Amino acid sequence: MKKKLLFALLLAVGTGTMHSQALEGVKATDNWSIGISAGGITPLKNSAFFGGMRANMGIELNKQLTPIFGLTAEALWSINTSASKRAFDNSNMSLLGRINMMNLFAKYKGSPRFFEIEAVMGAGWLHGYGITTNNFSTKAGMNLNFNLGKEKAWTLSLRPAVVWCMDADSKQTGHVQFDANYARFQLNAGVVYHLKGNKGRRHFEFAKPCNTDELDQLNATINQLRGDLNNCNQNMAHAKKEIADLNQKLNDCLNKENVQEVIANNTIESIITFHQNQTTISANQVRNVERLANYMKANPDARLVVKGYASPEGTNKVNAEISKKRAAAVKTMLVNKFGIDESRIIGEGEGVGDVFTQPNWNRVSICTLIEE
Repeated sequence: MKKKLLFALLLAVGTGTMHSQALEGVKATDNWSIGISAGGITPLKNSAFFGGMRANMGIELNKQLTPIFGLTAEALWSINTSASKRAFDNSNMSLLGRINMMNLFAKYKGSPRFFEIEAVMGAGWLHGYGITTNNFSTKAGMNLNFNLGKEKAWTLSLRPAVVWCMDADSKQTGHVQFDANYARFQLNAGVVYHLKGNKGRRHFEFAKPCNTDELDQLNATINQLRGDLNNCNQNMAHAKKEIADLNQKLNDCLNKENVQEVIANNTIESIITFHQNQTTISANQVRNVERLANYMKANPDARLVVKGYASPEGTNKVNAEISKKRAAAVKTMLVNKFGIDESRIIGEGEGVGDVFTQPNWNRVSICTLIEE
């Protein structure tokens, strides 16, 4: 009999392992449940069945390892019926293995059935509270389970079982044994609540099979996206390099200290550059204004026309105002800093300039010296 029970247990664990390969919800945090039970327990022999019965109650913690095999840690207390004031006669703490016979022989369907039968067997510690005793106990029985609710979160069960006190007669026999004279029949009803585990699951679920064609398509799409990303990165790097080169050229132009001059028909043109949205003359452009002032001092008959321009960013109204202020900035510096007569200078704002092909280069004031 022991060999048959061992074979059934190994078969349950092996079948459960095969199931777990195609199941979801197999993590350590999955498939836990808690429960309570109550009923009656009575001696199996040497006493009237109902006359020797007393009530018992218990709590339990369950872990389902596979759809077939599970473990239960159970604590049961028998209610005292004697004249003493003790609440309990004894307690039995057990570790039990459970084999779901329906899933063992009819396979798991991906969700618990409405009605299931479990075979239960295990061992524990039996403690007596009157005359203090501590004994080795075993338990064998079955659970008749009714799984309720849409998610099968609740289980109601009827639990017939036999509990043996294995070493009650060890002083006489010298060994532990299954003796009906030291056995009790137990009939309890239990309520179990199944806790949510990983991803909200309460029970094992079948994993969705992988479609090879879909997987190949997904891999091809991923590789294509990776290629597109690499191309985008290369284009971005190239664009950044072009931007850096243009910025360098622009800075070189803005920071250029030498005055650009064109002499034709007794006129001299000089260019004062400005930074974006700026109307004040930067330090590296003061020298250009000074050269204009020196020329006007050396040539008292020369007059100066200053025309301010703006680049195309912003509205026409804003650009018109900026161009006027740039022309006025040159005139103000010539008058206030270098002492040139205001009447010799005409300042005009021209709005957005088109003097240069590069729009950014039109942030300037063009100063034209006229010889009379």
